[in-house]
Amino acid sequence: MQRNSIVFSFLLLLILFTIDQPAQAQNIRGALITGFNITQVDGDEIFGYHKAGLQLGAAAIIQLDKKWSLSLENVFNQKGSKQRARFVDSLDGSYKLRFNYVEVPLMLHYTDKERVTVGAGFSWGRLVSVEEYKNSFRVDSTTLLDGPYKQNDWNILVDVRFRLYKRLKMDIRYAYSIFPIASRVVIDSKSGKPNLRDQYNSVVSFRLMYIFNENLPVAIAPKIAQ
Repeated sequence: MQRNSIVFSFLLLLILFTIDQPAQAQNIRGALITGFNITQVDGDEIFGYHKAGLQLGAAAIIQLDKKWSLSLENVFNQKGSKQRARFVDSLDGSYKLRFNYVEVPLMLHYTDKERVTVGAGFSWGRLVSVEEYKNSFRVDSTTLLDGPYKQNDWNILVDVRFRLYKRLKMDIRYAYSIFPIASRVVIDSKSGKPNLRDQYNSVVSFRLMYIFNENLPVAIAPKIAQ
């Protein structure tokens, strides 16, 4: 069922990109997305956005009117958590958790004066691989099929987008898991005692988006024609 959902979303993007009716093409835009994430997992006692990851994908944008638009994306999204080694021995205190997701965000955007766009929405992500390392050694019990991390990750999203140059835009997005991605026993950093905690992905993304078939503002369009 989940695999069918991924295939369906890719096919939907392909259909939207290949529509050639003039009336529809004026309202539907395509976009390519590339960027990076800084991430952490809330509830794992590893503090700070120290884990970096990639975000790559494409989007179909439906222009509802001059200011409002709806977008459907399909992205490869890396999340996780990281702590550098703190000691010089076999128990060095290092930690790394790496998630690879295929994610489908659905966003509603509002554009002000053709330059700044703000949006909100949600996404469904399917975990396709996971790796966990403690003290530089891989944790064999952490796998895609055996857990402890859930294979589905639902997120709430907010973002802001700026025009950099013509159809090239910078997008800054924040995402947070709606439901726990796992419940794990961790050592409390203050009491030193084990504690069962729900864990959530927390992600800040910095993305470049190139928008196809976009009608540029009057102040920009004449410069392209010259």
